Amino acid sequence: MKWTAGAKTSSLLMAGALLILFISLLSLLYGTKSISYETVWNALVHPDPENIDHLIVRTSRIPRAAGALLIGAFLAVSGALMQGMTRNYLASPSIMGISDGSVFAVTLGMVFLPGASSLSLILYSLAGSALGAALVFGTAKLLPGGASPLTLAVLGTIIGTFLGGVSQALATYFQVSQNISFWYNARLHTMDPVLIKLALPFAAVGLTLALLMARPVTMLSLGDETASGLGLKVNAIKGLTLLSVVILTGISVAIAGKIAFIGLIIPHITRYLVGQDYRRIIPFSALFGALFLSLCDLISRFMNFPFETPIGVVTALFGVPFFLYLIKTRGGGSRE
Repeated sequence: MKWTAGAKTSSLLMAGALLILFISLLSLLYGTKSISYETVWNALVHPDPENIDHLIVRTSRIPRAAGALLIGAFLAVSGALMQGMTRNYLASPSIMGISDGSVFAVTLGMVFLPGASSLSLILYSLAGSALGAALVFGTAKLLPGGASPLTLAVLGTIIGTFLGGVSQALATYFQVSQNISFWYNARLHTMDPVLIKLALPFAAVGLTLALLMARPVTMLSLGDETASGLGLKVNAIKGLTLLSVVILTGISVAIAGKIAFIGLIIPHITRYLVGQDYRRIIPFSALFGALFLSLCDLISRFMNFPFETPIGVVTALFGVPFFLYLIKTRGGGSRE
């Protein structure tokens, strides 16, 4: 029996939501120390400030689970928008240097404006995200064939590496490497609940903008000339779409540091499952991105138990083979 689009959508939503609930529950229960379901439930509904297990659940595991869901969703949506806007199957915040720009700006802030508030760190990260995007796409416009997937990927890697190198040099010279290391090597287990709360208004703006841009990005994914012929103001739409990417990437880096490959992998999987309409791709990318990073976070706890494996190692285990697969199957051309 052939499924209708509505039935498929409902099934995917239900399956994704159930999996997220299941993985989030496991995230609360298991870690370096296993905590019983009853203890977790009591920590949620009848917290005891004197109970160590309750403190672990409320101050560490809940923020960690929530942060993984949010960051996975933000990065996946960012990647989907970038791939649709540029028609570039390799586009993602980590590959295009946007995440590196965020880390660079945070480093500058911590070196030259020490003692910055949590809100200031978010603003630094947003500014750096915009800087990284401007450098990569601005440089691409100056080069012949600069918009091709491989050229953009190489430019993003070069500029990202440069920004990362300067950041490391500044951090070393001014002896703040230990403070900065969080943003270079993302660690979900040190999630700051204050940063998460402060980031939510920015996230609401970024996600709302992403949803508003969904239909125009679908038209852009057909090509600039086609979109313009359909009455779309291409440059304005690209600017607003990039603004959403900058916001969502910037707050993700501010909360947890640089996490790679989510924005590359998830949009491809989402398009395969729900089609080419970004009105469906955007929300489902958020769902699958949240699920993917939560799963990676859970895996990171047990790869080298009882020690934590950096989350970037786990995402790279999925991301690097996927990246190579895309290069092999798509070559250097734009996404069809």
